[in-house]
Amino acid sequence: MKLSLFKVLPVAVAGLFVGSAANAQETQTSATKFRTWSIGVNAGVLTPLSPLGGKNDFSNNKSSLGYGLYIKKQFTPYFSLRLDGVRGKLKGDNTEAYESGLVNNSPVRAFDTELSYSASLNAVVNLFNIDLFKKENALQLYTSVGAGLAGYKPTITTAAGTFDYAGDKTISELIIPVGVGAKFKLSDAINFDLGWTINYVDGDNLDGYYRGSNDKYNYAYAGLEFALGTGKQLAFHNPVAVTYDEAVKAKQTADALKSDLDAQKSENAKLRSEMADILKDSDGDGVADKLDKCPGTPAGTVVDGSGCPLKTPEKVVEKVVVTEADRKVVADAIKNLEFDLGKATIRQKSYATLNRVAALLIEKNFSLKLAGHTDNTGSKALNLRLSKDRAESVKAYLVSQGANASRIEATGYGMGQPIATNKTAAGRQQNRRVEFTLY
Repeated sequence: MKLSLFKVLPVAVAGLFVGSAANAQETQTSATKFRTWSIGVNAGVLTPLSPLGGKNDFSNNKSSLGYGLYIKKQFTPYFSLRLDGVRGKLKGDNTEAYESGLVNNSPVRAFDTELSYSASLNAVVNLFNIDLFKKENALQLYTSVGAGLAGYKPTITTAAGTFDYAGDKTISELIIPVGVGAKFKLSDAINFDLGWTINYVDGDNLDGYYRGSNDKYNYAYAGLEFALGTGKQLAFHNPVAVTYDEAVKAKQTADALKSDLDAQKSENAKLRSEMADILKDSDGDGVADKLDKCPGTPAGTVVDGSGCPLKTPEKVVEKVVVTEADRKVVADAIKNLEFDLGKATIRQKSYATLNRVAALLIEKNFSLKLAGHTDNTGSKALNLRLSKDRAESVKAYLVSQGANASRIEATGYGMGQPIATNKTAAGRQQNRRVEFTLY
């Protein structure tokens, strides 16, 4: 019986984890920041019996003080793993008869067991949200199951006197804790916890009276849980309500947009009719017939504002000469350009070489193209925005030093044009860059 129980436990815990993992993707991709780590302290009553059935070795089991602590990691709103530790005492004797009136004539009259430790890893499943349409509930019911190890030292009393059951040895045996509880959220960081756990022991030494069956003890407790980090608690988050609210808002937005679109279509039709007459241009020279003083201008003729042919002088293009010294100034700026991690903020150590680029642009009236690039860490949209912001940040700095803003072009290409492999840290470092091109 006890061996089959421990064989079934890993399968049960694995099933709980797989069942809860279906919600993991929603949790990880949510824009909201959640608290997922917590610690708890509690105190309560330890009793060496199980009210769910089974025979008790002593007719008068006493309640004693127990205390414990735990560390918990919340993986989804419904599933967490909790590492529990409990200490205390377990006591019982035969000074009273069983409820049936039967007197216990056991050779062991009383026992006093020091529970040195009780450590277990438990899978905790939140049963349901009290209000399905509330984004965050204040009350959460849960159940738990796990496995662990208990170490204890029984002291027994017989007709011969009181002595240690196992000498000075601490007995260590496997336990299976099964529990239920209710948690009340007092704030984003503190919960009030009520729980009850029945611990099934893989042995019959807990009370110092061996009869070949399994001992058990239960722990009813109250305590406080402290959620670590910032944000809301994931355990009290209700994704069903969030999804419902988003669906309602999306429908309201769609209805409003449809109404606006219908009104805009009607207005546009009226405006198109009026503008068609005002903008009619029979000769296609770009000047409306009502303003065209030279109608019938041949196609391709450059005209002035009145629609008459305009002769413009040929544009004189000044040849731009970029020297090796100019290229070195730009190369030094690229080499020394650094930003804050994940931001477009230029670090102060880059100012000196950027100042020389600004001076070069002012002196020789060069044009400059800035091209921002990133590695493939993060989403495509995020990298495209970051590369554009960094290029714009460099442009803004150069303009602040006197460069002509109209001669500087800033473009972001994201992670689409790598110059090295993104599989290594060195390659990704090379891909995170802003290129300077003088012309």
